[in-house]
Amino acid sequence: MWNRRRITDPNIYQRHPHRPYNITLVLTQLRRTTPRPLILACALSLVAAYFAVRYPDVKGASVGSYVSTFLIALPSVVALFRYLGSRRALLSLLALSIFGYSIEALGVTTGFPYGTFYYGDALGPRVAGTVPYLLPLSYAPLVVGAVAAAWGTRLRLLHVLYATLLLVWMDAVIDPGAVSLGFWVWPEGGVYNGVPLSNYAGWLLSGALATALLLATGRWSETPRPALTDSATIATSFWTGVAILSGMVAPALLGALLFVYLLGRRSHRRAPK
Repeated sequence: MWNRRRITDPNIYQRHPHRPYNITLVLTQLRRTTPRPLILACALSLVAAYFAVRYPDVKGASVGSYVSTFLIALPSVVALFRYLGSRRALLSLLALSIFGYSIEALGVTTGFPYGTFYYGDALGPRVAGTVPYLLPLSYAPLVVGAVAAAWGTRLRLLHVLYATLLLVWMDAVIDPGAVSLGFWVWPEGGVYNGVPLSNYAGWLLSGALATALLLATGRWSETPRPALTDSATIATSFWTGVAILSGMVAPALLGALLFVYLLGRRSHRRAPK
């Protein structure tokens, strides 16, 4: 007969308790690792959201829209030039601008791939009466931020997929607020705060093409600079503020989560390896 070994440790089969997830500690750490200029820019974007929602028709609002769009785009554009160099950064931005105009013009004139919509007058003059001149300034930094935040997988296809899903997440925060401000209009409405689900199916397609285009023209190889996500973070802060002030619960929650996620990815880029 085999003699069984006596078990003297009463806790051998007990699981060690996991430390509770402390959201306050996480937010404190993010605040400490986030540069003060970025915190200030996000705070100012919330102020801009307040005026955009409460005083949309105030004198000079259109000029303010141009200025704020430029300032939001600036951090990631500067970071892109530092990361890729002048030639590749310029080529990437030019390619994204042409693509953005083309896919949006196609959407306005045919309804593909987003569904039937058109741009309002709030974004100013439009190219051939279809797409606002401001589009590249607002679109390109989102793609740059999504590609930078998605960095970490060696498989290019997974990188494109990850970045595309981030872009759809961003648009789930942006579109309801943009509709409420009259930036663009869905004549037939939609189930998600006036936005149809076809819009997000279209973003899956256009986002995949845009991220693949950016990676191809820029030839990203080194770990991205943390500041590449800053414009997307500031834009998320603005549109989350618009959602909160407009009483849109789902976009506000998605925006808050996306804001924390982007700051977390930025903090990860700064962490010593």
